[in-house]
Amino acid sequence: MATWALDCAYRVIPIFEAIYPKDDRPSKAIKAGREWVRTGIFSMPIIRGASLGAHAAAKQVGISDAASFAAHAAGQAVATAHVPQHAYGGAYYALKAIAAAKPINAGLNINSEREWQSQHLPEHLRQEIMDRIIVEKRKNGFFITVRKDQDF
Repeated sequence: MATWALDCAYRVIPIFEAIYPKDDRPSKAIKAGREWVRTGIFSMPIIRGASLGAHAAAKQVGISDAASFAAHAAGQAVATAHVPQHAYGGAYYALKAIAAAKPINAGLNINSEREWQSQHLPEHLRQEIMDRIIVEKRKNGFFITVRKDQDF
């Protein structure tokens, strides 16, 4: 789940970096997550710092929802080390970033990204995870959410 969430976030980091090329907090969050996955060494201060850094970068974005969502994707993905359910946040925010980046083609881009996300999950988890990530077309755009229940 962590690798998948980090991969989802990594795919949208260019959206953030195109507007804020000198702010490396989201990419540092992904690097910290990948280091944890690679080594299995968990340091809560490192994970927390990387996640909070990416979320702070997202909150400082002034002009681009897409860039903000991309940074949030990185913050959620690295936080999977702390709570596995944060993996959903990496995918969720990646979809929101893609939708916001090109609103005219949002439907096509969201569908393409959801397909990528689905195909990169282990087959035995695919349906359960993708069924929780809800995308609805509404009159004012797309509504994207994560369905939570007592099992979440």
